[in-house]
Amino acid sequence: MFSKLSAEFIGTFWLVLGGCGSAVLAAAFPAVGIGLHGVSLAFGLTVVTGAYALGPISGGHFNPAVSVGLWAGGRFPAALLLPYSLAQVLGGAAGAAVLYLIASGRADFSLAAGFASNGYGAHSPGEYSLAAGLVCEVVMTFMFLIVILGTTHKRAPVGFAGLAIGLALTLVHLISIPVTNTSVNPARSTATAVFVGGWALQQLWLFWLAPVIGAAIAGVTYKAVLEGPIEEPAVTGRTRS
Repeated sequence: MFSKLSAEFIGTFWLVLGGCGSAVLAAAFPAVGIGLHGVSLAFGLTVVTGAYALGPISGGHFNPAVSVGLWAGGRFPAALLLPYSLAQVLGGAAGAAVLYLIASGRADFSLAAGFASNGYGAHSPGEYSLAAGLVCEVVMTFMFLIVILGTTHKRAPVGFAGLAIGLALTLVHLISIPVTNTSVNPARSTATAVFVGGWALQQLWLFWLAPVIGAAIAGVTYKAVLEGPIEEPAVTGRTRS
């Protein structure tokens, strides 16, 4: 169990440091900033690399909503939901702490810029409403979990799940950064919100509620509608001489 929780801690640490770090340190760097496209890719790359490096140990969730979705889909035991979520939140907070230590080394650094936190209304990058943020986060998390459940199914091609999941997270960010700065991950949202405080903590409830709802719906939907039986080859009883 310790190795599984350690893997979830390290994976979520990497996701926050890599994804949020790209937004805080590199997105708007003068002349060569990576922008929205680069930040989206950075989040995807953290999942791809983390999935292949740590997935064989813990399953590579790195996200409480993913754990909930896998549980709802019958792929993960309920007894591990709390310890996995705790490891993910602590790992994310550690990643944000390292990012803060790096970012605050610049003279004009200020948490008032948002520190890559998620928000709605005045704190949405595009000033989208609470309702828009809720719908976006539920639907984006739903689709993210559908990809995870599909690519990790026994009938899926072996060895490609990490790549598909990372590309899915990249796409999710390309769509939703303007709306909420993209959460789909309560641990990632909590990690930066605890440093910003104020409005980020006040709005954090949405970035727990919406991803968990979207993930749970995806798990139930996949299990009930999409999973189906695994087709086995017919047994003929014939052997070749």
